[in-house]
Amino acid sequence: MKYDFDSILDRKGKDALAIDGVGAMDGFAPGTPKEGFDIIPMWVADMNFPVLPTIQEAMITRIKHPAFGYFTLSEEYYQSIINWQSKRNSVAGLEKKHIGYENGVLGGVISTIETFSSPGDCILVHSPTYIGFTNSIENSGRKIIHSDLNQDSEGIWRMDFEDMEAKIKANKIHTAVFCSPHNPAGRVWEQEEIAQAMEVYRRNDCVVISDEIWSDIILDGHQHIPTQSVSADARNRTVALYAPSKTFNLAGLVGSYHIIYNDYLRDRVEAQSGKSHYNSVNVLSMHALIGAYRPEGYQWVDELCQVIGRNVEYAYEHIIKTYEGVSLARPEGTYMLYLDCKGYCKKHEISLDELLRAGWDVGVAWQDGRPFHRPYAIRVNLALPYERVVEAFRRLDKYVFL
Repeated sequence: MKYDFDSILDRKGKDALAIDGVGAMDGFAPGTPKEGFDIIPMWVADMNFPVLPTIQEAMITRIKHPAFGYFTLSEEYYQSIINWQSKRNSVAGLEKKHIGYENGVLGGVISTIETFSSPGDCILVHSPTYIGFTNSIENSGRKIIHSDLNQDSEGIWRMDFEDMEAKIKANKIHTAVFCSPHNPAGRVWEQEEIAQAMEVYRRNDCVVISDEIWSDIILDGHQHIPTQSVSADARNRTVALYAPSKTFNLAGLVGSYHIIYNDYLRDRVEAQSGKSHYNSVNVLSMHALIGAYRPEGYQWVDELCQVIGRNVEYAYEHIIKTYEGVSLARPEGTYMLYLDCKGYCKKHEISLDELLRAGWDVGVAWQDGRPFHRPYAIRVNLALPYERVVEAFRRLDKYVFL
């Protein structure tokens, strides 16, 4: 491989939530490990790899100019996004006017929700549900209605289209959040599945907010299908949200973007987000995206997906073969595992809290998956060098899953 995915980064004291936040965030990071164990960060959804060098190069070049006053988004910024979407996702007809900056995907979610719903209204979201959706939507005064994903005989997560439609009608819902690829399930939806979901939304006149932040991290020959591409109607009713942050580990820089083809939807969303001026662009975020979406970025992402795929293969096979009572679906995208530990906890008569604590005690900093709406779930980040993934499971074997 051309790029470095093997070096173990020392992130301590470098403002990294995944390391410096351990023991400092009640309910998220239970505590520091016992003496003799270092932290293997597997909870916060960021990556433990060096970033693509062209990102730093683009930022450093800009920093060398000694002025950082007000500025406008450059033509290069827009063209970088158009080129990326064309080459990675086969998007055709994307123009500058369809693209808008967002400080974050969740900010875009809430701007759209506040534009097309009122406090007290219900919003349809699939479950298990990304905790960011839960907190943001509820904090905006809306009520979440969950439509459960179900696992088929092969363990693959599936949407229940009848349940979606029934809940939309019963609760008079006209705004829905769609997560593609799905977080935390790791499901990469097929075109027919997206088309069926969008038909449900069409029949019930729903504005669809499609979070596609994970769309570049696709595994094992799967393919991301942009929600807006499945039909003319889907293109017209969907606010799609993207970012280089998950792909290139740039969350600390802040910088996402929306794609909205419908003029009315776009005008209303941009008016809503513009009222608070929260969407003022950081100049370094703009140059970070330009650096990420250079030709080198395409190869970097391809190599990243190979590295994540190897880690997922190792972890999935190890869990299935070794930890009786723990089940999971093999992720098709993202770098997260979502474990169901119900069988193990029942058999060994321990609580999920006790299981989580046992991992944290030996430095396996994994995440409580219950806030994602499954009672025995643990979420595990595999965006680490392979050596660290193997070491984490060595500790789980020896000290946790006894």
